[in-house]
Amino acid sequence: MTSRRDRLAWLGAAWRAGMLAPMPPRTLAAVVRAMRAYGALGAATAVGAARFGDRTAVVDDRGPVGYRDLDRGVNALATAWARRGIGPDGRVAILCRNHRGLLLALSAAGRLGAGIVLLNTDFAAPQLRRTVEEQGITALVHDAEFAPLVEGIEVPHGVYTAWSDGGACDLDELAAGRALAPPAPPRASALVILSSGTSGRPKGAMRSSAPSEPLALPGGILTRIPFRRNEAVLVAPPLFHGWGLTSATLALALGCTLVLHRRFDAERVVADLAERRCTALIAVPTMLSRVLAAPNLDGRDLSALRIIATGGGPLSAALTREATGAFGEVLYNFYGSTEASCISIATPADLAAAPGCAGTPPPGTVVSILDEDGRPVPPGTVGQVHVRSPTRFDGYTSGRAVAAAGAPLPIGDLGHVDRAGRLHIDGRADDMIVSGGENVHPAEIEELLAAHPDIAEAAVVGVPDEEFGQRLRACVVAAPGSSGGLDAEQVRKHVAANLARYKVPREVVFLDELPRTPTGKVVKRRLAAGS
Repeated sequence: MTSRRDRLAWLGAAWRAGMLAPMPPRTLAAVVRAMRAYGALGAATAVGAARFGDRTAVVDDRGPVGYRDLDRGVNALATAWARRGIGPDGRVAILCRNHRGLLLALSAAGRLGAGIVLLNTDFAAPQLRRTVEEQGITALVHDAEFAPLVEGIEVPHGVYTAWSDGGACDLDELAAGRALAPPAPPRASALVILSSGTSGRPKGAMRSSAPSEPLALPGGILTRIPFRRNEAVLVAPPLFHGWGLTSATLALALGCTLVLHRRFDAERVVADLAERRCTALIAVPTMLSRVLAAPNLDGRDLSALRIIATGGGPLSAALTREATGAFGEVLYNFYGSTEASCISIATPADLAAAPGCAGTPPPGTVVSILDEDGRPVPPGTVGQVHVRSPTRFDGYTSGRAVAAAGAPLPIGDLGHVDRAGRLHIDGRADDMIVSGGENVHPAEIEELLAAHPDIAEAAVVGVPDEEFGQRLRACVVAAPGSSGGLDAEQVRKHVAANLARYKVPREVVFLDELPRTPTGKVVKRRLAAGS
């Protein structure tokens, strides 16, 4: 149960950050009306327009756009979509890189009470079609570069382009139309973020945009990471992931200027951090590693940068030390999951004492380390990570069973707590591989490889990688009677044609047979060790 003390902690943190700063009565009334009518997602740009006016909301590859203009576009898009039948019974899928069009689509769908499904831009065409069908998509928004992937997909309320390098796109035209605030929908929009989970197939993790504890997530983060109002925040991770989206929406709630790049480029990140005087960089550890290696880093004035917050993957002790040595004590490590959202955060003090740790949970969140029988283990003992959190999700779109509300939610990670109370993550409870911030379940790739006519069997493992945390190694046994012409590049191309890019093995090893136990189980630890 959330306590009064927890709520006061969130409230105090939000107040100190400027999220709840005093405002004129008319502004306050507009904010309250928008939040009551549309929930957090639908109201985000309306609140920004009321509070921050013409202040720059987003700088993307097209340049700047202000809060007021962004909200005007959201109203116009929502008006146009409502005429086309999009509403509370619909579900809008968004297949976009990081730019204002994604935010327009997200907020407009939220304003209409429609469900929102964020799609991974690395999906292959078969995955995309399957997900559109399984998630009951009624409208699809995509960048023009993904036109070949969406070709042939039919949804009742239309397919719309959100970005085109060659000129105007559908969302530009619709957002330039007549802007009327739509009526309040009968219920708040639900956001669906796809999680690889333990089945290997994307699962839709759903959460309402009108949660019972609306300050739990932003307030919890702000108790650990000192974001402040009216600053500039560069968000590098994709917004279709929880870490990127959470950071971006928090920045907008604080009236910050959100700096977005459609594609990650370390040199460009360094340039923007310096030229735009960014106070915060949001990244996954792989991105941070590349920023540290950027040739234009030396000599740049990054004195405004006081927060580097990583999440979405394991932060190694070595990267912690390297980043701290380069930037000073500005590094924070966010540990969360699609289902639980924020679980714990390591501050610079935590990382100085225990490099690579995941820190401590924010107020209202309780982390437990349990053995296989569900019993707590003592400090220093590795067990399975469970969490009770006011920011947990509402359930899977498939109806798949989850832990009851109030019960500890299993995260799927192994971890331990040290004697100072800091959480450390020791790997996955199953054989899930986390590579570059992406969850990869080997079974999905193994099944695909086994279906290849020249492959008898295959096993996929994760091996340590300095850049990605883990990289994928596919161990392949050729089928008897095969031509013998199968090589590593053909294996990679076969996976790339059917699955997301991050599921393509970086290593392919050919073996005469897979090592097995007497009961027939593949001994994956030997494959990961290279023996």
